[in-house]
Amino acid sequence: MKLEIEYPDSLKDVLQMTKEEMEKELRMALAVKLFEMKRLSSGLAARLAGIDRVTFLLNLSRYGVSMIDEEEDELLRDIQNA
Repeated sequence: MKLEIEYPDSLKDVLQMTKEEMEKELRMALAVKLFEMKRLSSGLAARLAGIDRVTFLLNLSRYGVSMIDEEEDELLRDIQNA
């Protein structure tokens, strides 16, 4: 399937990107946000972004999103039970 989004021509200039770079960034931003909202798995989000899952997960920090969505106490319990 395909989604088309209208945007002002000046957007690529504001972002200081080529059209291709901007569209890739927008796909990634959409995928990251849907992943953060728990609407998509990391695998599906990676497919939406057009990259592999490992690359997607490694790039989440660029958007301020954690790979692991657990509270600190949950992580500590997991470590103690490992």
